[in-house]
Amino acid sequence: MQFLKGSKSYSILTGTCPVCHEESMYMDSNPYRLQNILKMHERCSNCGTKYKIEPSFFFGAMYVSYALGVAVSVAAFIISYVFLGGGLMTTFIAITLSLIVLMPIILRLSRNIWINMFLSYDDAA
Repeated sequence: MQFLKGSKSYSILTGTCPVCHEESMYMDSNPYRLQNILKMHERCSNCGTKYKIEPSFFFGAMYVSYALGVAVSVAAFIISYVFLGGGLMTTFIAITLSLIVLMPIILRLSRNIWINMFLSYDDAA
């Protein structure tokens, strides 16, 4: 993924600082350790970027999370109902399981997308 460095997609997919792309924003890089899923560094140790720009900054990420959840649900529906030919109950279970399993990734991705809407990569940082 080094070839993407300097782009917003690099920061979104890796969870690194949106300004310098050097340090992870999260204290624990594994999103499936649920006790640490929301724990973030206060600032980037490399460039000093403050991650929590204002109080309740990441409330906006809930809207992004909703959109990602809808996208996952639609994908699970299409795969289970259209391609695999499952019934409505099977499709419902597939959607529910996919949302439960992918919840930590959706949460982190939504935060990464939200902060990258406001901060951009800087070569000098």
